[in-house]
Amino acid sequence: MEAAFAEYLDEFTRRDWETLDPAAVTDPVRVAVVGLGWFAREWALPGIARSAYTEATVVTDVDAAAVEAVAAEREATGVTPDEFRAGAVADAYDAVYVATPNATHLEYVEAAADQGKAVLCEKPLEATPERARRLVAACHDADVPLMVGYRMQTDPAVRRLRDLIDAGVAGDVVGVHATMTQTMLGELGGDHDQWRLDPDRSGGCAVMDLGVYPINTTRFALREDPVRVSGRTRSEHAAFADVDEHATFRLEFPGGVDAQCSVSQNAQHASRLEVTGTDARLILDPAFYEREDRGFAVVRDGTRVDVEFDQVHQIEAEFAYFGHQLLAGEPFHADGEHALTDSRALAAVYESAETGEPVALGDAA
Repeated sequence: MEAAFAEYLDEFTRRDWETLDPAAVTDPVRVAVVGLGWFAREWALPGIARSAYTEATVVTDVDAAAVEAVAAEREATGVTPDEFRAGAVADAYDAVYVATPNATHLEYVEAAADQGKAVLCEKPLEATPERARRLVAACHDADVPLMVGYRMQTDPAVRRLRDLIDAGVAGDVVGVHATMTQTMLGELGGDHDQWRLDPDRSGGCAVMDLGVYPINTTRFALREDPVRVSGRTRSEHAAFADVDEHATFRLEFPGGVDAQCSVSQNAQHASRLEVTGTDARLILDPAFYEREDRGFAVVRDGTRVDVEFDQVHQIEAEFAYFGHQLLAGEPFHADGEHALTDSRALAAVYESAETGEPVALGDAA
């Protein structure tokens, strides 16, 4: 079986989007980092620093102590959110990375667009589809490029998975199963006051925070968008009284292909994506978390091949792509219009969970 797909896995971690020589970059894209939560501090800022195409020059957050500490650590300029929105140090950055709670993305992206800066906004775009549309429109009207932070799309494991699907190694895709679960209150520090538990700031919890990964990664791998969504949510733990703790949902894709997905913020840690075809199964396990190595396997005719490859820093790859495309004058694949499909799908899961009926995406809010 190895010979059948080996040619598609040569140089597994190759950057098939890269046309510039990273060693020749002398003026990387200067990035202002908006939001200094644990992900920005532990993953985004190191990823920006590791990428040859980017450097962090400005940081801001509502937490003044965090701004002071990170600015000193990263040798960056620290400003208040008001100063950032006013463009006080706009000459010090070329692009803006927004990693604040979902419901605050819009205000910072609008400020960046007004300043004429390229934007990398974390997913999901916003807390509601209506606000997501306003965010995309702000960048469109200002003619500034918008990329959305789907780090899975620049992960070589996901790109090779898509290569194998495109090459027909799996045969005709029959279905997809995806799981992403964690004990959020344990793994993210046990903070019961965090913004993910506030529906006004997050837009939801399990579906918004985790469900976006199987939705978007399946769309990317299949090169298709879902046409119909059904879902169910439930909450049992007191901390999740106002948001969804667990969720299961089904995405119906053209050609009769279904993706069955389960996500939870209060279950044993798991992360898996499996594409089943008429000829083979393609498996990512672990799949979605930035803090664990990805696993890649192909199963066909009773034989399983686990592919050994050099792991990459997911966030470095994401920022390398972001900076590279800006320097090369090339568009982003995961742009705002692409992300609006996810916003509609996420809203449709919640609508279906409330009504008990499937929702056609064309009918989603």
